[in-house]
Amino acid sequence: MTTGCRPAAAPPGADAPRVGAGYAACHHGEILQGVFRDAHGHGRVAGLVTLPMPGLGTHAEFVRSPGAAPEELWVTPAGRTKALSAASLAVRECAARRREAACGGRLRLSGDIPVGLGMGSSSSDVIAAVRAVADSFGLRLSPRTIARLAVRAEQASDPLMLDGRPMLFAQREGRVLEVLGDALPAAVVVGCAVGGGRPVDTLSLPAPDHDDEDVRAYERLRALLRRAVAEGDPALLGQVATESARRAQQRLGHDEFGPLTEIAARTGAVGVQIAHSGSVAGLLFDPAARRLRRRLRCCADALEDQGIPVTKIFTTFTTSEEFPHGRAHSGVDRPAGPRQTGGRPAVPAL
Repeated sequence: MTTGCRPAAAPPGADAPRVGAGYAACHHGEILQGVFRDAHGHGRVAGLVTLPMPGLGTHAEFVRSPGAAPEELWVTPAGRTKALSAASLAVRECAARRREAACGGRLRLSGDIPVGLGMGSSSSDVIAAVRAVADSFGLRLSPRTIARLAVRAEQASDPLMLDGRPMLFAQREGRVLEVLGDALPAAVVVGCAVGGGRPVDTLSLPAPDHDDEDVRAYERLRALLRRAVAEGDPALLGQVATESARRAQQRLGHDEFGPLTEIAARTGAVGVQIAHSGSVAGLLFDPAARRLRRRLRCCADALEDQGIPVTKIFTTFTTSEEFPHGRAHSGVDRPAGPRQTGGRPAVPAL
């Protein structure tokens, strides 16, 4: 198995290559991340709730070469070793289900997710690769199976294989701890980049050391987020995001956290959200707030004045758009979330 772009040669008489396609979206960091009690109320497990972000993702194409050795796997661009590992695992999984021999092939990835900013670029690569391999076998793997393969491929995975509902997800175990509801409360997010937009080396950060008080605090935030989702309350959503980001500063230490919270208070944002393993951040606004466009413009201007570049303005609104996961993944509806009755704010991406 290699990361080069030279195609694997199939032996004479081998079947024709079979092509599959896959897609996975990204996210904008976390609304909540910490350590929680497991389903039985005892023990600790790391978990997170991500903030979905529309419009960016990874497309994958896998050209399967029946008859080629399973080790003859190639990926383009070179260096995407996690996605290649996921493709290898997915080939063996799908071949076993089809009662076929595992084989080699070529994986090609394309997309527009910035790398190293905490937006789930590696998870997106991995999940798109698994879906493309499955599609080349004419299969559609369940989210649970994709999560299992993703964790094996990259040790921890974001929950991008799920259906878009807000879920507390154990990223190192690949399992859902709790489905919090149907959709996050509607909010408008002014996205920005802290730390100069430089990638964060999470391996260089001190390992989190959570005690019982931390678990109790995160469980309170979990309950508050559950209530925010049930009531569709963006203010509670912002409260959870801000407190989670504040607690993460003990490890991340972003210089911009103070200015972000000050700008949020001055412009009427309901909260501040920061990726716990990257440099993307966002200020959350209630879409029903008075003079919303003016608030958003004032927020963007204030961020720029502080030297914090604005990246994109987007919403948490979920649509019924179908994402292309290849032939075996077509016709999959995404649940429709709450819509703003007055329409989305006509704010341009910056």
